[in-house]
Amino acid sequence: MMGWMAPLRHLSAKLLSDRISSEWEPSMGEVTTIGLDLAKHVFQVHGVDAEGATVLRKQLRRAQVLAFFSRLPPCLVGLEACATAHYWARELRALGHEVRLMPAQYVKAYIKRNKHDAADAEAICEAVERPTMRFVPVKTADQQAAVLLHRGRERLVRQRTGLVNALRGHLAEFGVIAPQGLRNVGKLIAIVRDEGDARLPDLARQVLQVLAAQIEQLEAAVAAIEKQLMAWHKSNPVSQRLASVPGIGPIIATAIAATVVEPSGFRSGREFAAWLGLVPRQNSTGGKHRLGGISKRGNQYLRRLLINGASANLLRSKATNADPWVIGLAVGGRPPLVVAVALANKTARIAWAVMHRHENYQRVAAAA
Repeated sequence: MMGWMAPLRHLSAKLLSDRISSEWEPSMGEVTTIGLDLAKHVFQVHGVDAEGATVLRKQLRRAQVLAFFSRLPPCLVGLEACATAHYWARELRALGHEVRLMPAQYVKAYIKRNKHDAADAEAICEAVERPTMRFVPVKTADQQAAVLLHRGRERLVRQRTGLVNALRGHLAEFGVIAPQGLRNVGKLIAIVRDEGDARLPDLARQVLQVLAAQIEQLEAAVAAIEKQLMAWHKSNPVSQRLASVPGIGPIIATAIAATVVEPSGFRSGREFAAWLGLVPRQNSTGGKHRLGGISKRGNQYLRRLLINGASANLLRSKATNADPWVIGLAVGGRPPLVVAVALANKTARIAWAVMHRHENYQRVAAAA
């Protein structure tokens, strides 16, 4: 019964696509706002005039997008922030259009019924005109390249961690172990390459030598990327100011400086910490405030880096008694991770203030 329905569905989809593509196209001067639903191959366009009436609905192939927008007069174009949105925003801005990027979860509320490309483009067109909508700053190609350094490093570190765990697990099967920590992996690699060590059979040694060579290659690749990050850090004044904050090193400083393009987009340090997901999740109603754990929204990479840096700063504060606020939380019996998250929240607020005010961090005692 279901076999004959597949061609029918295909025919219906084709007729719908032909109908949308062949819709009446208004004169180019009527379009004032456009919602563009991005895709790999087929892009959906929804345009309205100054009165808000729909005057344009069209499907475009990827090669037709720039040619189509080059014929349009300058107008407002809304896009959902995604992997390729910054590229298309730069290209459309070069054609004279005003481009605004929006988080996809904010656009979802404007989809009326079923989700498809035409409905998505219409929702984008409606959301981009809302006065309370929050927009994502468009990154330049250089800023995207700086973020790519961190993404590449993170991917290589994950691969290195997986190979190290595999090497430890395979050697443990033969009774060969070493202390934890990346600095002790060299001892295991030396055992693998020691032909005179009788604990490993020759067949196993051949396989483990391949894993050891891959670990060394990844180690060299990570070191090369970190060298590039240090060079970018020394040439970027924002990153250098961020490194003056306790708990923020060159890796965290370059990550924040490359990701946060416009600090003025956040009204306060608390809003920046909320964007990182370092504030409690709320479920409040009827005047009763219910706060849970942290929301874990926003950039997961930055949040993890800040919490790791806060944990290291917490250990240093316990040793030197440098931060009475942190020591008070720890002495009060709060769990170590809760204290680390609270310190990461404070660090995020300080980082926003440093970027917003364009000045280095100053301790309270020094300022007094």
